[in-house]
Formats: sequence, C-alpha cells, structure tokens
Amino acid sequence: MNMPSKSYSVTDSSPERLPENMGGALKVRARKTLLWFKQPGALLSLPALFIFVAGFIGPLGLVVIYSFMPERSFAFNQLPTLENFVTIFQEGYYISYAWSVWLALVSTLILIVICWPVAYGLSRIFRRSMILTLLLVLPLFVSENVRLFGWVLTLLNHGILDGTTRTLFGWELPDMLYNAPVTVLGMVYVYLPFMLFPMSLGISMVPDACREAAFDMGATRWQVFKEVELPLAMPGIMIGCLLSFVLVLGSISEAKILGGQSIIMISHDIETAFTYAQNWPLGSALSTLLILLTAVLVIGLLSRLNLDNLLSRK
Repeated sequence: MNMPSKSYSVTDSSPERLPENMGGALKVRARKTLLWFKQPGALLSLPALFIFVAGFIGPLGLVVIYSFMPERSFAFNQLPTLENFVTIFQEGYYISYAWSVWLALVSTLILIVICWPVAYGLSRIFRRSMILTLLLVLPLFVSENVRLFGWVLTLLNHGILDGTTRTLFGWELPDMLYNAPVTVLGMVYVYLPFMLFPMSLGISMVPDACREAAFDMGATRWQVFKEVELPLAMPGIMIGCLLSFVLVLGSISEAKILGGQSIIMISHDIETAFTYAQNWPLGSALSTLLILLTAVLVIGLLSRLNLDNLLSRK
C-alpha cells in the first residue's frame, strides 16, 4: 500500500526552518555591512568619524557619567547617585534655566524682526556690495568681551551717552546698566550675524521668476511675501533661529557684563560649579540638563512647526 507523500510549499514556515532562515538573513546583513565598510567613501570617513567620537561624543559622555557621581568627587569609581539632580531643584537652579530660555526666546524674536529687512536688502538690493557685508562681519574679528565693555562705557552713568546728554542738553539719564533689557540688547548685538547671514542665504535662494509670476497673477506685495518669499526662505530662517537660540541659551558674557548680578543664567551657574565651587558632578548635572532641555525644545519645535498653520492656510 502506497502512503501519500507529504509535500511542502515554498512558503512553509515550520519552526524547523526558522533558524535556518534567520541565520541566512544575518549572513546577508553581515555581508552588506562588510561591503559598506569596503567602499572608498566609508574608509575615508573613518578618521573624521573617529575625531567626531573622540572630540564630541566622548566628552559629552564623560559629562553625563560625571553627573551621577557624588558631590565634589573627582573620580569615576564611585557609586552612581541622583543627589546632584535633587540639589538642582532644591537650591532653585531652575530659575537660571527659566532666565536662559526666556532671554533666548526674546532675543531670537527680536533678531528675526531686525534681520529680515537687512537680509532682504543684502540679498535683493545690495547683493553685489561687499562693503556692507564686510562692515557686518568686521565686529566678529573683535573679542566679544571688548565689544560688550564698549557698551558698558557707553551706557554707564557719567559715561559716553550720559556725559554727552549732560553737556549738550543738561539731561541726566537714569541708570541703564544691569537689567534685563540691556542684557537682551547685548545678546542681539553679539549674535546678530548668526541670524542675518543664514536668513540672507535663504532669501537669496528665492527665484525672481516666482515673485514675478505671483505679481503677474495679481498678487499683492503682502501675498507675495506670505505665499512665496517666506515659505521659500524658511530653511535659512530656521537655521538662523536655531543658531541664535542655542548660542544665547549657552551665553555667559552678556549677562555677567551687562546684567551684573540682576540676571543669573544657567551658564554662569555651570561655570561657578566647575571653578569656584569645585563641584564637578553638580556642574556636569547642570550641563546635562541644559543639553536635554535644548534638545527637547529644538526637536519639539521642529517636529510641531507647521508652516501651513503658521501662515493661516487651509
């Protein structure tokens, strides 16, 4: 008596065949990875990748590890602890975080308003004038602290501005230093190029044909700005906003020189923890939270920013 033979389909997924299939997939993946490393581009990128890991990822990893060490310890052979993060909230360091975020937001918004017409003029009207660009770049060749002390000499009581008004008009100006507005003024002055030049690049990438086509279709100047120029220039605007926001968030000189002790930013607390207090774990914890806060704000803004809603489109 002939027994019917059992046949297997091509798509048979019996448990006996799964390990073989998984092993084959792993072999294929390993072969592809090996082929990728054999490519000339991958091999040439290894030195730069090593420098990036050793010079950027490595120090950040050490800061994160150090934030879990006990207070005023200078070694990694201690038991991890969360006391540094508890200290941050118990001693009110969150106020410094709030000041830093608030000043960064205000400075970035002011820079957007100031830099747009200047960037538009550089990109559309004075595009071939290198003199204006050079005048805007020249302050970067002077130390930031020197420029800020120039503002101190200008705004100080009996300084340049006060002395001039006293001599010419007999007016006595109030004290204009060591407050939040003058700190914002210093931040806007220092970080203006970091907003201006990316915005200029974004505006210069808007084709003239798009503007002319919009005007030919009967669009008003406001409609051309809203529907053509702003969306097409948005990459440059976003780059300038990110650069300005991150730089202001980690700034220290403007608040110390122009704000005095009226404003304590988180970068000042980090410097104090690493230097005067000799509390490296606390400084590392403050730095780690600042990095996380910056990442959450920037990534959250980029993920939730909808240009259509921003421009009231339907």
